[in-house]
Amino acid sequence: MPGHALQVHTFESRLGADWQKYVHDHPDGTLFHGLAWKRAVERTFGHRSRYLIAYRQGCVSGVLPMFEVRSVVAGRLLVSVPYGTYGGILADDSAVCGAIFEKAKSIGARINVRSIEFRSIKAHIEVPESNHTHVTFRKPLPTDKGRVWEVFPRKARAAARQASKRHELTVEFGDEHLATVWRLYARSMRRLASPNYPFRFFESLAQATGDRHVVQLVRCRGRPVAGLLTFLDRETVMPYFAGLDERVKIYGLNQYLYLESMRWGVERGYRMYDFGRTRVDNIGSFNFKRLCGFEPSILEYQTFVMPGQVAADLSPTSPRWTAARRVWRALPLSITRPLGSWLAKSIPG
Repeated sequence: MPGHALQVHTFESRLGADWQKYVHDHPDGTLFHGLAWKRAVERTFGHRSRYLIAYRQGCVSGVLPMFEVRSVVAGRLLVSVPYGTYGGILADDSAVCGAIFEKAKSIGARINVRSIEFRSIKAHIEVPESNHTHVTFRKPLPTDKGRVWEVFPRKARAAARQASKRHELTVEFGDEHLATVWRLYARSMRRLASPNYPFRFFESLAQATGDRHVVQLVRCRGRPVAGLLTFLDRETVMPYFAGLDERVKIYGLNQYLYLESMRWGVERGYRMYDFGRTRVDNIGSFNFKRLCGFEPSILEYQTFVMPGQVAADLSPTSPRWTAARRVWRALPLSITRPLGSWLAKSIPG
């Protein structure tokens, strides 16, 4: 890229190698900043990408993955990135970060969005306030697979062992289980009164990530009872989409599911386990991860509300959704699965 001044450009496919190298080399780069996530979101939901890349002295100095989301419930939004845990600006320094932010705001003004959401691990821009609504849970993995059990506290280990022995649990790994895992995930999302993502998203992510994902299925005496779609990023194992069959009452099934995921990662040399984000007001998930020995770290998400606009309220705990959530739990899967897949386009996760 010619020129020596700092310039921010709209991403083009010919810049893909530059983009991927910068994300890979940046210490804060994540799977969600990479182009695999971009391809999967475009293929599944049709959102228009608004990716920005900055050059200085002919070298990439910053990137911002961002999508334009046209929501039937919240209007037009810019999100970095939808359906992802992490996102936001990656930059060499504050000057680059500021230039990218200004370009994002100019795009937002031109297409008349309500807000720009940055799912940053650490805040890098000046906005009135950060959204300390989510935390993430990360913990190093042991180098010896025989010590995986030690990752969990004593009670969590006991629960996993009890589930395994009493219910003859077995675990399998492979893409052939993807559809089964999605069906388990959709069941869990109905139980949690949340819309599920379409199976096409699972397929697109599996295709886009290649060998950087693993599909895990747990059976009880041959019956599928739990599953995970996990992503692999650098040295990190990231269980992302989980599902359990709530009709099968197995104490410790969750603990067994994740311990087997950790064991798989340790056997292949992964050194970090990212238990994923949780809303601070989601007491059940928050406490489960802490009881599994993981401590929360605040995610410094930020939302810039465009002048004259009001921030959209898409929080699942908002009172405006109380009645809908109550109804959702009572609906059959034949309704929630296709309806959730449709709604997911408007609720960017």
